[in-house]
Formats: sequence, structure tokens, C-alpha cells
Amino acid sequence: MDFQNVIDRNQTNSMKWDFYPDVYGAGDLWPMWVADMDFQAPKPVLDAMHEVINHGVFGYHRRPKSLFDATTSWLEHRFNWSISDEQIVFTPGVVPAISHIIQTFTKKEDGIIIQPPVYFPFYALVQNNERTLLRNPLQETKNGFTMDFEDLEEKMKEAEMMILCSPHNPIGRVWTQEELTRLAELAEKHEVLVVSDEIHADIILDGKHTPLSKAAEGKNVETMTCLAPSKTFNLASLQLSYVVFENNESKKAYEKHLQQEFVGINNPLATVAAESAYRHGEEWLEQMLEYVRANVEHVKQYVESEMPEIKVVKPEGTYLIWIDMRGLNMENKELEQWLRRDAKLALSDGPNFGKEGGGFVRMNAACPRETIEEGLRRLKEAYDRLNT
Repeated sequence: MDFQNVIDRNQTNSMKWDFYPDVYGAGDLWPMWVADMDFQAPKPVLDAMHEVINHGVFGYHRRPKSLFDATTSWLEHRFNWSISDEQIVFTPGVVPAISHIIQTFTKKEDGIIIQPPVYFPFYALVQNNERTLLRNPLQETKNGFTMDFEDLEEKMKEAEMMILCSPHNPIGRVWTQEELTRLAELAEKHEVLVVSDEIHADIILDGKHTPLSKAAEGKNVETMTCLAPSKTFNLASLQLSYVVFENNESKKAYEKHLQQEFVGINNPLATVAAESAYRHGEEWLEQMLEYVRANVEHVKQYVESEMPEIKVVKPEGTYLIWIDMRGLNMENKELEQWLRRDAKLALSDGPNFGKEGGGFVRMNAACPRETIEEGLRRLKEAYDRLNT
């Protein structure tokens, strides 16, 4: 795979490239915001999808056992995590999966913990379902961001559920087994269900991903793990994800809820794409990770050498870079306007992830180096004008 190859995504109904003017109010920005890749999916995935298209019949479809087997084999191989086919429920996306979990296992006004600054749909998941939002902000230390376990325990006294982001978006932390075990111990103590969004689990740049379920082994705590091949292989629009249950009765309750909501029509393109990715996509994934690591390192070195008032939080996981612009001494709205008007960049604004994200932006590094260079050029020119 040639990750250097620039693929023109304009006029393809790409959210990132075609619809950013609707979000940012300008049509001449360089888009580095939405968390998808500007890379083609692995060739075996494309070949498998072409076979389905060439067959030409798109009637009702059921997911075969081979997809379950490919999924469990992937989890065993990548994370040394042994699960059975019977623990998996496929869903049309991680966000809707979590929403259905909230509806199944909590009631109105129940407390749900999130850890801001965090993936912004988490707020909507809690509030749109009329649950009580409990904030456990991450702590910023000289060694990076960590969980505030003392505050977490206080919040757990009021909570029925916690939504964990692991690896964390937008911070990029890959939580250690020790951190996850400590979290599981608190959840056990206070009888809190932990739903772990592990959609970025395969995208590890530094360190090792431990599924929360593995870290919680031996603890009397219920976990539900949400995963997908979508971020890993750039398949987000195919809308295939899955939840791994540790408790069979909970799985049955969840399946009953999905049936009541008529969730479950399957997409044959998603099925063959996911199975092919898990069976034949690992070489592509390792090459992609190597390329993204180099992109991240380039951004960090360039920004901190050429724009010393801006700091880069180097991600351990995900292909997203959390950039600290507080050194520019701008209010949030001023910073947003400067990035749009002067830098001509569409980056994800930090406050979208919670008030704790003020002064930060998120940059997507899953793109050809040429795209990175253009974004950095625009940022540097605006920075230089700011300082003259």
C-alpha cells in the first residue's frame, strides 16, 4: 500500500472534504478534522466487496458464522483475549450501540460517568437519553494526562454506568493494565456497569492495548466492550460494529431491546469487508501504523521547533493529535476564528470535547505526508504573521 498517494476525496460526499463549509462557515479551509483516514482500505477488503457487487443481488442478508470466527480470532491474536462467538452482538455503529446499552440497562435520571475532554457524542448519548451526566475530568500532569481516581470514586457513588474511552479520544492515552484494573476495582466496589468504547484498540502507536474486560478478570464487575473494524481499516461508512458481553443474561436483554427497536438488517458489503479485514488486513494495518507514527513524529518536531508557543501531546494510540495552543493566549472563540480566517485550517475545536478542551485542537494524522505538510505550512504562516 502506498500511503503517500494522495486520493482526491472532493465531490465524493465525504464529510471531511465536501461538507466542512457547513460546519466551519468557510469554503477554503484545509480539512484535518473528521476521524477517518485518507487512505484506501486494504486490497483484500476491496476485492471481497467487488465480488459482492459483481454478483449483483442485494437481498436480505444474515451474517455468517465465518464473520464471528474471524472476529474472535482477531481479538485472540491481537490482544490475547479469548471470547466465544456467543458473546458477540453485531450493531450498526459504536455510538448507537452505546445508546441502546443506556436504554437497556439504565433508567431516566440515572448517573453516567464520562471523562472529559472526551469524544463529543458521549455527552449527547447521556443527555439525549435523559440520564444524569457525571463528569470525571482527566488530570493534566507534567507527564501527560491521567485519570483522577479519587474523583472517579466520588462520582461512582452516584452512578449506575460509566462510559470509558480506551484508547482515549482526543487525548490519545493508551490506558495501562494497572489503570484499568484500578478502575475495575472501583466499579466493583460501587456496582457500576462499565461500557468501554475500544473502537481505536487496533491503532496503538506506543504501548499495548489491554481490553478492559481482560483487566477486570477476577473482579465482580460487569463490562461491555464496543469494538469495530471501522477505524482500523477505514470502513466507518459501512456501519458495522459489535459489543462483547461477559454476562449472558445481559446479552439476551440487549438483543431483546434491539429486536423491539427493529435494529438488525445486515449489509453484505459490511460483512465481507469486516471478515476480509480481520483475516487478511494485518500487514496493511502494520504498515499504516508505521506511516502514522512517522506523521505524528513529524508534526511534533516541526511544531515545537518552528512554533514554540504551541505544544503537541504525542498520542500513544489513535491517529489523532491533541495540540495545546494555550500559549497563544487566545480565548476559545478568538482561537477558532484565527484558525479559520488566518490559518485556513479545519481542525476539531477542543471545546467540542468539553470545557476542559479549551485552548486545544485535534488534528488528524491519518493522511499522506503531503496533506500534513500543507496543514503545517498554513499553520506556520499564520503563526509567523501573529508574531510580527
